[in-house]
Amino acid sequence: MQAKKSLTKKKLPKTFVLDTNVILHDAESINMFQENDVVIPLTVIEELDHFKRGNQEINLNAREFARILDSITGSALFNGGLSMGKGRGKLRIAISKGIAPAIRDVFREDTPDHRVLSAAYEWQEKLKDKSHVILVTKDVNLRMKAKAIGIVAEDYTTDRVKSIEELYSGKATIENVDDELLIKLFQPPFQVISKPFLKQLNGEVLSNKYFILRNSNRSVLAHLDQNKELIIKVDKTNIYGITPRNAEQTFAVDALINPAIQLVSMTGKAGTGKTLLALASALAVKKLYRQIFIARPIVPLSNKDIGYLPGDVESKLAPYMQPLWDNLKVIQDQFPENDKQHTAIDTMIKEQKLVIEPLSYIRGRSLQRIFFIVDEAQNLTPHEIKTIITRAGEGSKIVFTGDIYQIDHPYLDGQSNGLSYLIDKFKGQKLYAHINLEKGERSELAELASNLL
Repeated sequence: MQAKKSLTKKKLPKTFVLDTNVILHDAESINMFQENDVVIPLTVIEELDHFKRGNQEINLNAREFARILDSITGSALFNGGLSMGKGRGKLRIAISKGIAPAIRDVFREDTPDHRVLSAAYEWQEKLKDKSHVILVTKDVNLRMKAKAIGIVAEDYTTDRVKSIEELYSGKATIENVDDELLIKLFQPPFQVISKPFLKQLNGEVLSNKYFILRNSNRSVLAHLDQNKELIIKVDKTNIYGITPRNAEQTFAVDALINPAIQLVSMTGKAGTGKTLLALASALAVKKLYRQIFIARPIVPLSNKDIGYLPGDVESKLAPYMQPLWDNLKVIQDQFPENDKQHTAIDTMIKEQKLVIEPLSYIRGRSLQRIFFIVDEAQNLTPHEIKTIITRAGEGSKIVFTGDIYQIDHPYLDGQSNGLSYLIDKFKGQKLYAHINLEKGERSELAELASNLL
């Protein structure tokens, strides 16, 4: 009996055409497509040339990619392509003669985006029935244009989390906890063996996770220690004049002032107290550290460089740093002007023990025994987050704060930003704690606006 022929068509290989913003996002992106081929339009190389100067992450990525390409020799790179290794696809630079007529008829302007689109179209026509051609770009508008003319287009998803709705919150509420166990937590040494509690947990059992444990008689705030052996009672702690106002803020302070937890992330909408708590906690434990750095990335409005702003460098950067100074002023105003805790802040600033600067200015500095706060971290790429953490020296603590629903970066969203990526990858690690702050505490008006608008 003759075997039936398979009705399933042979799976075609894929060819990915990369846009400039993918490489600026990740200089190593060409190595992330496994056995599939990668095409880089010559227009992309030309665009990258404009980004090589500067100290921002995109400038570093442009230079790094240029070095990677320079290490790949051979004219085949511009013809049939060069293999990127065993079990890997080929890499080639695509040279086009202007914009294809089919693209020019629809999009009349000669722009780099349309040239990239044209390159993808040409390769789609060239490889018909031989390979699936996919344009990879972080530009939503370019993806829409591509789909409008029948080109498959995707975001670069290698460092993208699955769902921000399911992102680790760092805390859980456990109901109907045995009263005897709760009573023990209210008595010295305010900690108990975790096994009886862990049997009642429905969610993840992770190091440094925080809990609201309660029953009809009482409730207690607690956290699971690094080794998941103890449940430890968490008390509300005043930090440099600032007192937590809710359970999540109490959890955040506990993680921030714990030297054993070297990496902390805090998320939450505007007014939940992320930056204020991080600053106050740093001041409260300043004796453990050589210096306090507070930084934030510069993401100009309308995607324009800060060079468009009037004045010298300090004048251009002042609006971006002002929210940090405002939070510091709130802390300082908790004390009279002649109080030593009030004057200590001025002294620290004068002696550069406390430094507030743009994140790009921190590059190259030694992070030994530094309490390093990175504000607005949702505007960082996963690679930028990695670069910061890998610079941490002995005795340092790094704190990332941000709102993953409020992103100003043109090519990042809730799933692809570095803060979400950090939370997803680090949850459960012994040196890490995360807290999502939910309740706004700035004012009743601010909370109402945040919820309604």
